[in-house]
Amino acid sequence: MLRYAVTLDNADRLAVLRIAREIDGLHPRQDGSSEFEFFRRTSAELCAAILQPNERAPAVLQQYLGRLDDDRLKRAFAAAIDASPQPVVSPISRAARQRNELWKGLSSRSNH
Repeated sequence: MLRYAVTLDNADRLAVLRIAREIDGLHPRQDGSSEFEFFRRTSAELCAAILQPNERAPAVLQQYLGRLDDDRLKRAFAAAIDASPQPVVSPISRAARQRNELWKGLSSRSNH
């Protein structure tokens, strides 16, 4: 998806959709109902949002960004679609917050 977002090349879009079809094919339905189509549907929606933005496109792209766990991938994809990634709490700020809460609830020495 990142490659397509960067190149906007039809060959890359087709590759995304081919891979999505293969992933969906890994989950055959036992009850005979329609095939699993989550990845195909999601990939087609994302490709459309990237290529032809409409009023729903920003929400679709932000939702996808929110699903990305890797911070570097999230920043790269956000840059490719010209969006800002959701704020990420860095380990340093989390550690600093935990350090500040270390003594929370204890009485100060001046009370003794």
